[in-house]
This record gives sequence, structure tokens and C-alpha cells, in this order.
Amino acid sequence: MRWLLALLCLSFVTVSQASFVTTVTPSNSPRIDKILVFKSAHQLQLISDGKALKTYRISLGKGAKKGPKLIEGDKRTPEGLYWIDWRKVSEKFNLAMHISYPNISDSARARREGVEPGGMIMIHGTPDTEDTPEDLFHTLDWTDGCIAMRNMDMREVWGLVPDGTMIEIRP
Repeated sequence: MRWLLALLCLSFVTVSQASFVTTVTPSNSPRIDKILVFKSAHQLQLISDGKALKTYRISLGKGAKKGPKLIEGDKRTPEGLYWIDWRKVSEKFNLAMHISYPNISDSARARREGVEPGGMIMIHGTPDTEDTPEDLFHTLDWTDGCIAMRNMDMREVWGLVPDGTMIEIRP
């Protein structure tokens, strides 16, 4: 009976370690202080010491041209100050970094209006299958409110941006 319990515990440890994701930033890489998103220009910039080091083309929510995210399901990308608070490997979207939406202001507005603000807003890669090649998505606003990038760009951002980084999303 003890060996069965030991085997069960060992299996759990092995599986839990397999799902752990870590980010290793090369020591010669610049420190990224902030992510800056310009929705109208479809750009995401990595900022270090107040200067844009890298700029990427992004896709947004289908309702992005209508303004900031107001309620769950409106397919809009939020606007404001947030944080990258966790990340995951996504079967559907390659790599994904979670944005801390809703912030206090978003939550207070939603409460006043009696609506749900939504959530699970992420910076993520793009589907890439035989039926839906990555290039189909690159110039479209197709997400449900997230910020999408080409997979090669997402891998680069994943490696450069640590959890806890501020993200500012502007109109």
C-alpha cells in the first residue's frame, strides 16, 4: 500500500513539473520596463529606459475600432494601465501572456453599470494549422479582445518580457 502511495506522489510531482513554464532572459538582453500598445496603429512596442527598442505589428479584438472594452463579450481590446501577471503555453495560440484586465477602474465602472467587465485578455500568438495558416490572421482584427502577434514575434516577446511588466494600452 505504501509503494502505491509513493508512486502516486511521484507521478503528481512529475506531472506538475512538466506543466511549469519559466522564462529565461539572456543576460545581454536589455531590460524591458514597459509594453506600450497603440491600438490605432496596430503596434506593440517594447520600452527600455523610455525608448522603444522593438516594434511589432499586432491584431486586436474584432470590436477594437469601437473604443475600449466595456463588457464581457464585446470583442474589444481594453485601454489603460495593466500588468503582465502570468503566462502559459497555449495549444490554440502558441504562447500566451495574461494581461491583468480588469483593473480597479474597469471593475468600478462595470459595477456602477451593473455589467460584467470580462477577463482573460492576453497577448498571444496566432493559430497555425494547415486549415488556418498564420498569414491569414496577420493583418486582421480577429481576436475576442486579446492582442495577437505572429508566432515568431510572440516567442521573442516571451523571452524578453518578464512577468510583472507594465503594459499600457492606448487608443
